[in-house]
Amino acid sequence: MTGSLLAVVAVLVGTLLAGAAPASAHAVLTGSDPRDGSVVTTAPRQVTATFDESVALVGDSLRVLDPDGRPVTAGGPQHAQGRGNTARVRLTSGLGQGTYTVSWRVVSADSHAVSGAFTFSVGKPSSTRATAGSGPAVDPAVQALYGVGRYVAYGALALLIGVAVFVLACWRSATAVRVVRRPFVIGWWALVVSTVALVLLRGPYDSGDGPGGVLDVGLLRRVVDSRPGIALLIRLFLLLVAAALVRRRLPVPKPSRRVVAAGGVLCLGLAVTWVAAEHAAAGIQVPVAMVSSVLHLLAVGVWLGGLTALLVALYRAPAEDPLPPAAVARFSRIALTSVAVLTVTGVYQSWRGLGSWEAFSTPYGRILALKLWAVTLMLLAASYSRRWTARLPQVKTERRVTVTVGADEAPAPSPVGVSEAPGSGPEVPRRGLRRSVLAEVTIGALVLVLTTVLTGTRTGRAAEEAAATATRVPGQPDISLTLIPYDTGKDTLSGRGKVQVTLEPGRVGRNVVEALVYGADDSPVSVPELRLTFTHEGRRIGPLDARLADERGYWGSDTLNLPLSGTWTMKATVRVSDIDQVTVSKTVTIGR
Repeated sequence: MTGSLLAVVAVLVGTLLAGAAPASAHAVLTGSDPRDGSVVTTAPRQVTATFDESVALVGDSLRVLDPDGRPVTAGGPQHAQGRGNTARVRLTSGLGQGTYTVSWRVVSADSHAVSGAFTFSVGKPSSTRATAGSGPAVDPAVQALYGVGRYVAYGALALLIGVAVFVLACWRSATAVRVVRRPFVIGWWALVVSTVALVLLRGPYDSGDGPGGVLDVGLLRRVVDSRPGIALLIRLFLLLVAAALVRRRLPVPKPSRRVVAAGGVLCLGLAVTWVAAEHAAAGIQVPVAMVSSVLHLLAVGVWLGGLTALLVALYRAPAEDPLPPAAVARFSRIALTSVAVLTVTGVYQSWRGLGSWEAFSTPYGRILALKLWAVTLMLLAASYSRRWTARLPQVKTERRVTVTVGADEAPAPSPVGVSEAPGSGPEVPRRGLRRSVLAEVTIGALVLVLTTVLTGTRTGRAAEEAAATATRVPGQPDISLTLIPYDTGKDTLSGRGKVQVTLEPGRVGRNVVEALVYGADDSPVSVPELRLTFTHEGRRIGPLDARLADERGYWGSDTLNLPLSGTWTMKATVRVSDIDQVTVSKTVTIGR
């Protein structure tokens, strides 16, 4: 049975790990067609949104509303040409002039729901437009319940791992099994109940519905087909296997190596069910990050869960078979190793989540700073625990003999672990150890709360990337916007006007060029030809042709490569008829 168990768990863990792919934690909208704020001359047939990572789509991932707030989508959202980082929806025919609002909502690769909106106009902007919902991506009640479920699951996992390690590695005895059996059962049931709750809440969490969505069979069906849903179902399966293993093998004081190995694999598998659907599954260095996160989670479980088991043993161990000092010393060494693992993996994950010192100003950075302070306090309490632990073996060898005057012989020495006078003997370090361990467990509970909040918060690195993307709008430094007036001398709507040229990012290297021609009444007009060249007079470079192509409403190109920074002369040739054209120019500054 144990060999088959190892094989099954290995397959399940491999299934979860295989689906992880590089991405930026929390999806960020990087582009759209039509572009945000653009004005097109003809109504588009579809709307496409592009993100910086693969996203999962839900029923209302893309909603398009006309100026009066009426939906104009035809069908459900799909990935454009099978690309996982896109969302596309077709539009109804006969769209009128005005401003259209696109509301989007997707689930990131790290399983967090994100939402937003952008607009585009057909013909020219309208005085009225639909208002996109500005509320949170997840219903507040569902968000709160989901957060509670995740916290309970974290604590229960730590309790399961810690109790198992304490019994198997520190105090192997039938007494230990009896003493810590109740915390283990509580942890198992808490993890089962919280996991079931997370499965039910995952549907409304993704769709944005309220708590009533837990009863929606359609949402539940989508959950079981999603990556987070699969991870939660695998977690339930592993918990059932763990219950069968414990029921069959315990209370054996000294389980076999195969049982110990099976328990280790189960703990590893349970940890992977978290990591496969959290921040580690998205971002840079995904394989390294997932290994680091698994080690981090296991180390937290061994330390914090083991402390809980130790605290219970210190209070509940029977007087006739007390917790041996050797067991406390063994746990102290294991806890020290766990702290070392936590330090190494924590430093790596902090660097990966932040990316820069400035990211400490983000919500993720501030929560991480609080967690670091809490861990520091926990380590301080742990130092006192080690001091009390170091005194226990010394107390074990102490024997106090009370000599009574006139007595023929001295009484027998005090038994180990029994104090003959209040405030003396082994009870002194045991009381001190209980207090310090209780302080560690209390602070550890706070650390778990901060960890739960942290894993549900956009990383500092992703927040900075999103902020950088958000600045790429007209008038901001990441896009160069230039207006070039023209006049062909022809008295028509398109005979005179201006060419609006945007360069993204407006720096050295490859640039995306978009040009829109406005007529005499400032409305977009269609022209048969538009040519754009760039010349660097100081270095005698150019003219470089932007090779614009008619994109049905605007002219665009993504092949322009500007090799130097500085001032360039941009020349636009506008042809409005077979014989009427004009070439106008304006300078533009290209950054480094």
